[in-house]
Amino acid sequence: MIVIMKPSATTANIASVSARIEHFGCRVHLSEGEEHTIIGVIGDVRAIDREQLERMEGVERTVRIQKPFKLAGRDFHPQDTVFTINGKSVGGKQLIIMAGPCAVEGRESLLETAEAVKESGAHVLRGGAFKPRTSPYSFQGLGEEGLRILAEARAQTGLPVITEVMAPEQVPLVASYADILQIGARNMQNYALLHAVGESHHPVMLKRGMMSTIEELLMSAEYILSHGNERVMLCERGIRTFETYTRNTLDINAVPLLKQLTHLPVIVDPSHGTGKWELVAPVSRAAIAAGADGLIIEVHPRPDEAMSDGGQSLKPKRFTELIVSLQPIAEAVGRTVCE
Repeated sequence: MIVIMKPSATTANIASVSARIEHFGCRVHLSEGEEHTIIGVIGDVRAIDREQLERMEGVERTVRIQKPFKLAGRDFHPQDTVFTINGKSVGGKQLIIMAGPCAVEGRESLLETAEAVKESGAHVLRGGAFKPRTSPYSFQGLGEEGLRILAEARAQTGLPVITEVMAPEQVPLVASYADILQIGARNMQNYALLHAVGESHHPVMLKRGMMSTIEELLMSAEYILSHGNERVMLCERGIRTFETYTRNTLDINAVPLLKQLTHLPVIVDPSHGTGKWELVAPVSRAAIAAGADGLIIEVHPRPDEAMSDGGQSLKPKRFTELIVSLQPIAEAVGRTVCE
C-alpha cells in the first residue's frame, strides 16, 4: 500500500502518518516528488485501517499495490533513481559505459586495456577477479591478486572499478577494492549474497539470471533494497532459449519493460547477450535506442589470447568505433554518451 500526500502536506503531517503506520508494525519508505510525497508501507498491511489513514491531515488517498516488488516498483518510487559513482552519474541523462576484459589475466594486459577504454570514453573499468565458470577446469580468476591489479588500474586511470562477488563471505574483501559489486547471472537468486551486498551499502549491479523472469529479477533486487541500499542497477545480459546461433538471446523487450516497471537504472550486456563480437555493436545501439541507461562491454587487446570470452570481446579500436556510433542514437533519445 502507498499513501499519497497532498501537495500542501507539511513535514509534521508526513511524520504523523508515518508514525501511525509504524504503530501497526509496518515500515515506511518515503519518496518525495516534485508535487507529492508518497509514503510506501512495507509489511503486513491487513491490520491498517485505510479509511483512518485517509482521514488524517495532509493525506490525499491510499492505494493498494498488487505487485510483489514494492521497493523496486514505480508505485513506491515514481521518479527514476539517479546516483553517482566517483562523480559519474548512473541513471541520468548521460549514459554510463563500462568496459574491460572478462577476466583479469595479468597486470600488463589489464593496465593496457584500462588505458585504452578510458581513451575511448568508458566511465567504468570492468574485470573479473573471481570467475564462476561452467567447467571446474576453466580459468577461475586471480582472486585477491586480481583485485589488487584492478585497484592499481583505478589509481592509474581514475576509472572506478566493477567486479563480481560470488559469495557472502567475499563481500567485505571485494568491497574494499571495487567501486561496484556485480552479482552474476548464476547468483541472481543467491539470497544470502543478496542480503550481504544489501547490508554493505555498496553500489550493486544485479544481472538477470539465465532462465529468470523479469519479476524474479525485480524480487532479487528487492532483497538488496530491503537493507536500505538504493544504489542498485539491473542488467539484462540475455536469457537461455532454444536458439544456438548466439550464446544467449538478449531480451531487448526487457529494457523498456523494466523502465516502465522500476525506477532502477537498466544496463545492457551485449557481450554475454550475443557471445559474438560482430553482434556487440548493433545490439548496443539497439539497447540505447530502447532506453538503456548504459552498457557493460568486454574489451580485450588480443581477444585470440583471452583466457575467457575472447570470441565476444571487442578490440580497443572497435570499441572506440562503437562509442562514436552511439552518440547520434543517444542524442535522438535525449541522452548523451560523453561529457
